[in-house]
Amino acid sequence: MHAYIVNQNNNADKWAIVVHGYGGSGKLMSDKAKYFYEMGYNVLIPDLRGHGKSEGEYIGMGWKDRLDIISWINFIIKNNSNSKIVLHGTSMGAATVLMASGEDLPSNVKAIVADSAYTSVWDEFSYQLETYLKVPASYVLNVTNIVTKLKAGYSFKEASALDAVKKSTVPILYIHGDNDKFVPYSMMDKLYNATSSPKEKLTVENAKHSNSDLIAPYLYWLTVNDFVEKYIP
Repeated sequence: MHAYIVNQNNNADKWAIVVHGYGGSGKLMSDKAKYFYEMGYNVLIPDLRGHGKSEGEYIGMGWKDRLDIISWINFIIKNNSNSKIVLHGTSMGAATVLMASGEDLPSNVKAIVADSAYTSVWDEFSYQLETYLKVPASYVLNVTNIVTKLKAGYSFKEASALDAVKKSTVPILYIHGDNDKFVPYSMMDKLYNATSSPKEKLTVENAKHSNSDLIAPYLYWLTVNDFVEKYIP
C-alpha cells in the first residue's frame, strides 16, 4: 500500500489521514491535505486499494480499505505514540473512514469528518441502478454480490457504514450537498441518526457530489476546524 506523507517541521503530534474517493488517488486530495497542513497537522494521504500507486486487483468500496486505514493509523502511532489523529474522507473515502469507525480504534483517533458518504455499498448500487439505469436492483445485485464475494472477498451488504457508525465511539462530522445526485443527500441523515458517538452535520446548499468545499469553502473549513478543535485542541 502506498501513501504520501507531509510532515510539519515542528514535530507536531497532530495528524490528518485524508482519504480519496472511487477512481481517485491521493494526489487528488492535495487541496484538502493543504488545509489540514495549514491547520498544523502532519498529513498522510493514502492511495486506496486498486488506486494510484497501491496494488489491488479489486476495489474494496471502503470495506477492505477500512483495514488499510487502521494499518496507517497504527503506522502513525508506532512512530509517534502521542499522536492525535483525525480521519477525513470524501465519497468512498468517507464511507471508508466510517466503516473504520465501527472497529476498535486506538484512542489516538480523536475525530472523523465524512464528506458525501453512502450508507452501504448495497444501498449505493441500488440507488444508481434504479435511478439511472431503471433496472430492478435486487436481481442485478444478488447476482453481482455472489461474484464479488467469490472474487473480492466481501459482500455488498456487509460493507455498511450505517452498521459501523452504530458502534462508533469517535466523534463524527457529516457534510453533504443537498443537490448531490450521485450519493443521495438522504443518506447523510440516515448515517447521522444511526451514529452512537458525538455527532454534527453540515448541509451545503446547492452543492453536488463531493464539491461542498468548492461551493462554500469558508463555511466548509470553518465547520471542519471548529469541530476538530473540540477534540484536538
